[in-house]
Amino acid sequence: MTEHRPEKAMISRRSLIVVLAGAFLGLGSDCAISAEADPKAFVTQLAAKAMETMTVKGLSDAERNQRFRTQFTTEVDLSEIGKFVLGRHWRTATPEQQQEFLKAFEDIVVLTWATRFKDYGGDLRHVVTNVAADGDRIIVVDSKVERDHQTPINLQWKLKKGELDLRVVDLVVEGASMAITYRNEYAAVIQSNGGKIDGLLGALRTKIAEMQAPGKDATKSN
Repeated sequence: MTEHRPEKAMISRRSLIVVLAGAFLGLGSDCAISAEADPKAFVTQLAAKAMETMTVKGLSDAERNQRFRTQFTTEVDLSEIGKFVLGRHWRTATPEQQQEFLKAFEDIVVLTWATRFKDYGGDLRHVVTNVAADGDRIIVVDSKVERDHQTPINLQWKLKKGELDLRVVDLVVEGASMAITYRNEYAAVIQSNGGKIDGLLGALRTKIAEMQAPGKDATKSN
């Protein structure tokens, strides 16, 4: 019988993660903007915070991880993304499994991006190029990150308009959706474990332990 390696499905497409780290993690409480405000201003402030974070030097890993955790959970609708990522498996999971998944998903993203972001830098400029509505509650903001002597990175921010604020529900980088990428990877893990979400949760726990190990590069696979 072929041995399944579910962790491999979760840690593919690292080039996407690198780009996401450089563009997505400018999310802080000081960036909060009401739903009535201009989405362009909302995204512009998020990107400005990301550029500021890139220039911070001397942070310990613990400080950086905590900063990223706060940023990630402030302006990103983690619950909605998690439900989408698990798809039909969210409906069959127990409340305990749902909460464990959301916490593990948060840990994976924070640890991966914090490690990448620590070494990611350069002279970057963020420019919003278009804003359009997608239905009644979704706003799509197109932008690009310009880099010296390199091809610009095209981004598409998907924002959900709530009663009081805007929340990020997906980021599409060069045509690749963050939410869909995770959904496909985790679906493959669940399938390789007989369709059981416990297999995914176990793989996530193992991956998190590896990422937290001293001297471990959180962005590399085994």
